[in-house]
Amino acid sequence: MTSKSSPILTEFSGRSGEILERLNKLYPALIDLSLDRLKRLLNDLGNPEQHMPPIIHVAGTNGKGSTCAFLRAIGEEAGLKVHVSTSPHLVDVTERFRIAGHLVSEDELSATLIEIERVNQQQPITVFEVLTAAAFVLFARHPADLAIIEVGLGGRFDATNIITPMVSVITSISMDHEAFLGDTLAKIATEKAGIIKENIPVIVDQQNPEALTVIKKKAHSLNAPCFIKDQEWSVTPTATHLIYKDSKGTLELPLPSLLGHHQFRNAGLAIAALRNSKLSIPDNAYQGIAKAVWPARLQRLYGKLTDLITPESEIWLDGGHNPDAGKILAQMIQEKWQDKPLHLIVGMKDNKNVHDYLAPLVPLSASIQAVVEPDQHLAMPISEIIKASGDYAISGGTVKEALLKLKQNNTVPIRILICGSLYLAGSVLRQDQ
Repeated sequence: MTSKSSPILTEFSGRSGEILERLNKLYPALIDLSLDRLKRLLNDLGNPEQHMPPIIHVAGTNGKGSTCAFLRAIGEEAGLKVHVSTSPHLVDVTERFRIAGHLVSEDELSATLIEIERVNQQQPITVFEVLTAAAFVLFARHPADLAIIEVGLGGRFDATNIITPMVSVITSISMDHEAFLGDTLAKIATEKAGIIKENIPVIVDQQNPEALTVIKKKAHSLNAPCFIKDQEWSVTPTATHLIYKDSKGTLELPLPSLLGHHQFRNAGLAIAALRNSKLSIPDNAYQGIAKAVWPARLQRLYGKLTDLITPESEIWLDGGHNPDAGKILAQMIQEKWQDKPLHLIVGMKDNKNVHDYLAPLVPLSASIQAVVEPDQHLAMPISEIIKASGDYAISGGTVKEALLKLKQNNTVPIRILICGSLYLAGSVLRQDQ
């Protein structure tokens, strides 16, 4: 399915952004789930996807990025060189490409994009397909032991689904991107399960029964060994440790570095994927889950924006943006954040289900301010956020304006959560530097 034409790509900048803007004019669609254009381009580039290190492919609705972060942390703890391709970026497009432990340089990325532009010869291609091709070219040219590839949207027709991984991973599936993936969990699960390959192990998070039935049927049809949470593997948190169990044994590990009960599952997915891969990972390397870093996932801010709040107050940032993300946040708030008044600053992408995202958060918040940043890509109007909150939210203007209002109206330490959109998160991180 093809989306509306793309606006100016304000989320890209620098020399790479200029090249991507030129390429965007060749096929100006935000989303077009198809593989034919990319297959043609990769063939003309010499099929770099066939010359990458062993791959772990990660799909799902929530938790993809965090699972990739845990995979990387474990791999690097084991001494492996790890490539990682994720999307979207928050501040700079180079964040999408981690090559053997380091983000790609702007110079190398620009050179790669120029090469792709030349080889493409003005033929129709989407920006995400170009970025996917860039990842494959970069990863094929730099030696490494493992490549972690995050799906962009869906799975079956996502540009990344050209690859043949050694392990596939499917994180939690919920309603999101219905216009492209379908209006039921079964339809969405069908798209996500499209990454399952014949005879390739697939690691699966706990799922709604409707989604799990689809995944298991797909795996069975392809003779793909299926390892499902609480069936073939499990994770159990204690006050100080995470206990992982599967048929190979038990691991007693430190708690994950990323906050939230859902991160226990994401860490478990990463552990299960590597334990069912052809890589040799020593047991002590799984302690790497305590070192994983993933921006804008319940990330505390310590930069310039803290100058705008009262002493001892806190600012946190989360990029979750669908109803399940709202439920996960609400659970974490109830379990961990009862010591200070919680004030939300919310900005969302214009096609998101803001009502269901906010519903579990409204009762837990002392206030909600709806915001839009000038550089926020595809931002939902403030009035729509207010309406979806049942008129509980008020207009905050921009993030900085909302922070100043909170400082004026609160004399005691408070906790502030900026949330609702990865595009908003990117804008916030730029301002906090």
